[in-house]
Amino acid sequence: MKNQLTSEERHFFSLVRDASLANPFSKDRNDADLKISGLFNGTPKAVILEKTIEEVRKWLESLKLDGRADLRKYKDPDKTILKAAFLFDFFHTYHHQFDTLIEEMVGNASNINNQKVKVPFARKAISELWEKGFDHGEAVHFLSMCFQLRRAYFFINKNLVGESQCMTRFREVLWNNVFTSDLAFYTQELWNKMEDFSTLIIGETGSGKGTAANAIGRSGYIPFNEKEMCFEENFTRSFVELNISQFPKNLIESELFGHQKGSFTGAVDDHKGVFARCSPYGAIFLDEIGEVSVPIQIKLLKVLEERAFSPVGSRKVHRFKGRIITATNRSFAELKNPAILRKDLYYRLCSDIIVVPPLWQRIRENPKELDHLLENRVTHMIGSVKTETIAMLRRTLNEKLGRHYVWPGNVRELEQYVRRILLNRKGNVIHEFENLATSAPDAALTSLAAPISRGEIKAQDLVRAYCYELFQKFNVIGEVARRTGLDRRTVKKYCNEWAEKTD
Repeated sequence: MKNQLTSEERHFFSLVRDASLANPFSKDRNDADLKISGLFNGTPKAVILEKTIEEVRKWLESLKLDGRADLRKYKDPDKTILKAAFLFDFFHTYHHQFDTLIEEMVGNASNINNQKVKVPFARKAISELWEKGFDHGEAVHFLSMCFQLRRAYFFINKNLVGESQCMTRFREVLWNNVFTSDLAFYTQELWNKMEDFSTLIIGETGSGKGTAANAIGRSGYIPFNEKEMCFEENFTRSFVELNISQFPKNLIESELFGHQKGSFTGAVDDHKGVFARCSPYGAIFLDEIGEVSVPIQIKLLKVLEERAFSPVGSRKVHRFKGRIITATNRSFAELKNPAILRKDLYYRLCSDIIVVPPLWQRIRENPKELDHLLENRVTHMIGSVKTETIAMLRRTLNEKLGRHYVWPGNVRELEQYVRRILLNRKGNVIHEFENLATSAPDAALTSLAAPISRGEIKAQDLVRAYCYELFQKFNVIGEVARRTGLDRRTVKKYCNEWAEKTD
């Protein structure tokens, strides 16, 4: 005879199922945890989670004492509800061991022998799930699934900090990119089929596109090899990245697809490109996708549509099974320009489009965002942080740049200022920053003040001067184009014309 949950148990474990399936960065998860824990909104999240875990274990222990903690004794819907509760408890029982494993794999990433990291707790964990009524294959699968869930949370939560509304939403979007907005559907149907879901990340220079791509790329599903007691791949090797703008145009094809020995001058050996180096469980991150030439775009389209590529100088066709993540600091308008990105490639790249919020927006929504970032960056640099250090950094930045500085270089610029302050301070004294504050007068525009007041300036000269001044500040034509809404060739032309005019 099959067991049945009481109506009270069914209600409670249904809440647990909702919590286990919810995006951990979403309001739905927070609401579910509040109901389970019985605490009030505004309680620190860590306290809510701790109480939630405690309550779930108390109810599960009650089932165990009654001899009812076995899935084999139930039928649906009680079986499905209880399975989610068991997995919730399993995940939180082993999350510290998963974190230790993640850190060990990161530390082992440079191992030239490519040795896999053993999972010392795996046998015990699989056995515990089997005892609760999971069949052996299910237990092994859910060990892999829980490790994937923990990696995604680890990298999203640890590296993309901030309490502004846009950052909270950003973390939620990244999680959905890995698991979709329906974790149950992902677990049943998509966990081994995500290679067809490409991602395009858009954001300003230095805003964190690479960090976002890293979090996605390191969070793919990797099967557990029970015979070797390790996962099939170290996730640090399953993620391959290439900044396209760093290579001359004549080498991009080789870096992407590889080349055969003798295929061109200088090809003295066979070379594996990023597509060949990426594992079947991995992802490729192509940064600055907006800089790719049309012939390369056509080859990338073939990879996306046929999952096939050939090295330069070879007719041999290789299969690619990984996921493709791309990023650019170009605007939507630029990306939709066929002269920059072919329409067919754009539409194949944008299964999901993620926009990284700029630092100025984050700080505007929540002024404490800067403090969170300072604490995170200092901890990353030196391993610990004191309250007075954060206060000193914040005070110095306000004094030198002003409270309304727009941070054109975003988080990357902030990191460099933090390093500069830590290197050059003596007490509260540091070397003067460059005059980058937004209130500083712009030389090119200032020189036009008199002609403007006399009504003697042409509109085109104003645009030329503005482009030239932005280029002096950012030193990147693409950034000026993005901020002015002009194409790059026009920006370059205006800058040159203004430079010649003022020589």
